[in-house]
Amino acid sequence: MPKRNTLLIAISAVVLAVVLLLPSFTTRAISAAALLLAGALLIIKLLSTKPSDDLEDSLDAEPDSEESNEEIFARGKLFEATMNGMREGLLVVDRDMRVVASNIAARGVFNLSREKLDAQRLTELTRNPVIYSAFLDALKGIERSDVKVEIHGPERLVFDLRVVPLAGPNGKGSRAAQGALGVFIDVTRTEHLEQVRQEFLSNVSHELRTPLTAILAFIETLETGAIDDKEASHRFLSIIRRNATRMQELIDDILELSAIEAGNVQVKVESVELQPIVNDVIASLANKAAAQKVTVVNAVPYEAMVYADARRLEQMLTNLVENAIKFNRERGTVTIRSESDSDDKPPSAVSGQRSRIMVADTGEGIPAQHLERLFERFYRVDRARSRELGGIGLGLAIVKHLARAHGGEVTVTSELGKGSTFTIELPIEGPNN
Repeated sequence: MPKRNTLLIAISAVVLAVVLLLPSFTTRAISAAALLLAGALLIIKLLSTKPSDDLEDSLDAEPDSEESNEEIFARGKLFEATMNGMREGLLVVDRDMRVVASNIAARGVFNLSREKLDAQRLTELTRNPVIYSAFLDALKGIERSDVKVEIHGPERLVFDLRVVPLAGPNGKGSRAAQGALGVFIDVTRTEHLEQVRQEFLSNVSHELRTPLTAILAFIETLETGAIDDKEASHRFLSIIRRNATRMQELIDDILELSAIEAGNVQVKVESVELQPIVNDVIASLANKAAAQKVTVVNAVPYEAMVYADARRLEQMLTNLVENAIKFNRERGTVTIRSESDSDDKPPSAVSGQRSRIMVADTGEGIPAQHLERLFERFYRVDRARSRELGGIGLGLAIVKHLARAHGGEVTVTSELGKGSTFTIELPIEGPNN
């Protein structure tokens, strides 16, 4: 109804009320007659109004309608953006287990590329009985939480699923569960980190238990009278010292690796001469090489330069050369050499190139199935031999993280019966160049 007509009707109602309150009957009659005449004239005017006038009046009210539509549209867009911005997968089904709403993350849960899952039955999306059972219970009014769901596709994904019933209009009774809403929370990384933590604690406990048991056993032996036997006591003390040293090295390596992984170790990269560093590494390991009857050769060119933190580079090379000595053959050879992508190239062509430092041995080689995991913490190809030779299983992990701290990488190639080669790749330019 047009606004002006509404106003006229309201005024007439007020005037009528005033007339009825007048004390004189004659006055009320005259006023009522005048009011009836005015009403008749208004009716005649309304009946004679052109359609264009009504259209004009309706157009007067149109801006309010448009504003309302814009608000509704904005709310819908905001809701859709919120749904699709969630990292958690959201899935809503009706009583027939048919999807009525979902978001982008939900499509990732089921490894689907289609734009929408709406109108699809849950059984068409997945055959996972855990998911189906959780939604079925929710339709029965039973809320399910902390449901572990594993999805096996291109990669294994783990989700924490929570499904709640959606109440009907009455909120209870037979119409209480008109649908179910499920939230899929991706806990794949969390579970992996928990597994790594458990493996780490298990490995540390095992590595510490072995030398600690030996120390306690020999101390008990000394306490029961063996300390009076000078020859035996010296031998036992030597064993105790060796196991205590092993424990100390393990703890030092754990602390070092933890600091590197946490980003608390800063590398000061500069141009350094490689050959003197290799000479220092060989000198520090000379006794171990002599004991193993292994020859260590420095084949690095005199003019070789690398961009690295000299102390950290020496630490990496020490770990690699020490491993090469330990797992070499008797009278074997360890060779350290280097090469660079910038060799025989003009200075303008070295951007993005790398230098490489290779540590090669003539040992038995490493089976191919072990190469991918070789740089993991506590991973050892031959645990019995590693323990016998004093290997802890953290040296290569430290090398990997230090190489990455330099912006480089460490790789390995191996051939059974011929030996292995570990390569440290470093950027050929400093970070500020």
